[in-house]
Formats: sequence, structure tokens, C-alpha cells
Amino acid sequence: MPDPLVAATTPIGLDLEEGTYFWCSCGKSENQPWCDGKHRGSGLVPQKLAILEPKKVFLCRCKQTSNPPFCDGSHARLA
Repeated sequence: MPDPLVAATTPIGLDLEEGTYFWCSCGKSENQPWCDGKHRGSGLVPQKLAILEPKKVFLCRCKQTSNPPFCDGSHARLA
């Protein structure tokens, strides 16, 4: 599987409403952190995120997390 692009070296904090979202796993989306379809042909697919009740989340934008789509601090290891 190809390596994703680093979209940013910081997570993004969002207050999300109940619903289904698709997190960009490839780093190519121009609508970070959400998928805009630019992954096509890359071998990477978006990560489905189901929010059952409104809450604040911190989503990874470096695309190196071990817990997608959530930030796990992996961005701190990037140069």
C-alpha cells in the first residue's frame, strides 16, 4: 500500500454533529480532513467515521496515526 501524503503536521479539532463522515486517508484531499475523492487510483480508501451523538474530536491530518481517523500524536515524530 502506498504511503499517504502529509496534509498538515497538526491535528484538527472539530465539533461534529451526529452523522456519517469520510476522513481522507491519502492526504490528497483539498477539503481536509474530509475525503473529496482524490484518493482514486492511489490504493488508499477513506475511513468511515460514524458519530452517534454530537461531540468534539481531534482528527489526524498527518495521516500517520495508528488510530485512524483520530490523532494519536504521530505528527510529533515528523521532521
